[in-house]
Amino acid sequence: MTDKKKKQDTDMQEKSSQDKLLSLFYDHAAGRIFLRPFLMPWFSKVGGWLLSTKVSALVIKPFAKANGIDLTLCKKSRFSSFNDFFIRELKEGARQIDSDPDAFISPCDARLSVYPVTEDGRFIIKHTEYTLKSLVRSKTLANRFDGGLIWIYRLCVDDYHRYSYPEDAVKSENIKIPGIFHTVNPIANDHYPIYKENTREYCLLKTEAFGTLLMMEVGALLVGKIQNRETGRASVKRGEEKGNFAFGGSTIIVVTGRDQAMPLLQIAEKIGTAREICVRMGEKVGTAAK
Repeated sequence: MTDKKKKQDTDMQEKSSQDKLLSLFYDHAAGRIFLRPFLMPWFSKVGGWLLSTKVSALVIKPFAKANGIDLTLCKKSRFSSFNDFFIRELKEGARQIDSDPDAFISPCDARLSVYPVTEDGRFIIKHTEYTLKSLVRSKTLANRFDGGLIWIYRLCVDDYHRYSYPEDAVKSENIKIPGIFHTVNPIANDHYPIYKENTREYCLLKTEAFGTLLMMEVGALLVGKIQNRETGRASVKRGEEKGNFAFGGSTIIVVTGRDQAMPLLQIAEKIGTAREICVRMGEKVGTAAK
């Protein structure tokens, strides 16, 4: 994907063929009933199996061309399956990690939106209200981030699906929360609280510059696997690869505490509006609060 396209501000959600199809299902009661069995884990597992077969490799080149994906940036030139391509690793230097100690960076390629967390741990995405407690299923943990910010990085099928740590940190053990697999397209959020229904996994990152961060990976339709490298306690570095998603759109959520990180102006202007801006892994999206 070109820099111009990646930097395009997506204030107005693009009406792609995928959006139109999802709207057909999610915006109508009959469509939502039809979708129910496909949201179960078994469907994503079957889809993952099909996309790991050799014959699935036939769709790689047309998919890359249709989505503007530059295959010359990949470490490998040949892939054994579509999923092998989807979790591709890029060449050294394809993503630049901002080294400014005060820079708060994006952990992935994504469409970023930021929302304030109220004193009682609530935040609203479009018309859907969430609480940090429902997200992590722990009131004690949720209370630590009251008054902070929630950074939602929505990955689409054309994005790079490996992700990294946003800062040097001492990482906690991973906590897994089982669930179902809605698409993370904003169309689904109009009807379901997808971030508290979908399968997800999170950890805490204790940092010097930004206090304690909560980092969560959210699975989605046809994303049956969240593949994290470290599952236990560990010391990690900014830009170090944390893991990858298998095929499909998916989301990474980072929660910062009160007065710990400040979004850049072009992002701050959109806080709480559900308007997204395209970012890349390692790109500066905020600064340490002074």
